[in-house]
Amino acid sequence: MRAVWSETHKRALWRRIWVALARTQHSLGLVTAEQVADLEAHMHDVDVEAALAIEARIHHDLMAEVQAYAQQCPIGGGIIHLGATSADIEDNADALRLRESLHIVLTTLSSLLGLFASQIEETAEQTVMAFTHLQPAEPTTLGYRLALYAQDLLEDYMGMRELQRHIRGKGFKGAVGTAASYAQLLDGTPHTPETLESLVMSELDLLPYPITGQTYPRKLDWQIISALAGLASSLYKFAFDLRVLQSPMIGELGEPFARLQVGSSAMPFKRNPINSEKTDSLGRLIVALTQTAWENASHSLLERTLDDSANRREMLPIAFLAADEMLNVTKRTLANLRIDPNAIQRNLSKYGSFAALERILMASVKYGADRQHIHEVLREYSMQAWATVSADQPNPLEDLLINSVELRRYLTIEQIRSLLDASTYVGTAPKRAREFAATIRSVLAEDHLYPN
Repeated sequence: MRAVWSETHKRALWRRIWVALARTQHSLGLVTAEQVADLEAHMHDVDVEAALAIEARIHHDLMAEVQAYAQQCPIGGGIIHLGATSADIEDNADALRLRESLHIVLTTLSSLLGLFASQIEETAEQTVMAFTHLQPAEPTTLGYRLALYAQDLLEDYMGMRELQRHIRGKGFKGAVGTAASYAQLLDGTPHTPETLESLVMSELDLLPYPITGQTYPRKLDWQIISALAGLASSLYKFAFDLRVLQSPMIGELGEPFARLQVGSSAMPFKRNPINSEKTDSLGRLIVALTQTAWENASHSLLERTLDDSANRREMLPIAFLAADEMLNVTKRTLANLRIDPNAIQRNLSKYGSFAALERILMASVKYGADRQHIHEVLREYSMQAWATVSADQPNPLEDLLINSVELRRYLTIEQIRSLLDASTYVGTAPKRAREFAATIRSVLAEDHLYPN
């Protein structure tokens, strides 16, 4: 990702575009074959230091690269950038970089989704306590919980995949989008500016926007940054939840912790979730950039203003670099996820029976009990048991229910004990978790980014 957004790669793309423009102009009779050959011969001889030295004098980065390139091309240097405005080069190069960057993101996200599919399948049956309002609720399975995160990420994947397929460049339309300069160049020939644009963009394998001002619509940047922010939201939630689950009070999951890793400079016992915290920190950065992208699109007055230029040089690479890092950190975390079965069982034993009260309520009513009366009976027992558990004492709920005169009118001791087994109260979660893992693999197989 750093290579895509490097100065060297940017200037290499500029030169590739200038060569594609010159080749097309030659095919239309505007420049000579010798001039094109000279540009081709030096297309890869990017010299960033030489260009920056020129820029220090003339204060225009693209024209500095034109001059640096021209100095290397004694025959073709004079026709570099013929008919073009800066955005004809820069914006098409940016569109190519956006597409390259999304490909990197999608490839890494595909790999992450494959890891999720494997983890979901492995833990589809592993019962854990679910939490609503950060309070123990009813049981679920670990695989089903992981499928919640994977479902968001699969939505991100499919959305960005479509966005990547529809990225467009400015094309070649000149200073205000009218293609007047190209029309003048082609005056007296049978060719049109549309023909020139079509040929150049075909060589770049990039579709143009049909209508532009001086630049491509900055709405594209906003769409890209918003898609990255959506991905960041999904990764953020997984990391945030993992931070909660790693806390000693729950302790069921944890990110990897190396044998020699130091958790704190002051507290040697600490095992801080630094990778998840890093992921959430970068997620906040990405979502903040959506506001800048929105303002660039909205404040681009008339055919163009330059007040987007400086921030785009930071916004676009930072957004992609941050998203790339979030993905790679999440991959490492998930691949080495620590699962503590003892903590899982401890929480199920401590809280699972409370979740089973719904089953006892329904079973009692099924055998003739008054629903409202039994609900009140169960509420009183559960409050009594919760107070005991909160005092760090063993959960007395099972004994309270077994010795309840009201419940024993409708249920046997064996029935009550069976109904209190929270590990079986997960509905269709295991089945749906496995089905969703299969869906992930199917989607990724269609794109040939992940093996069957």
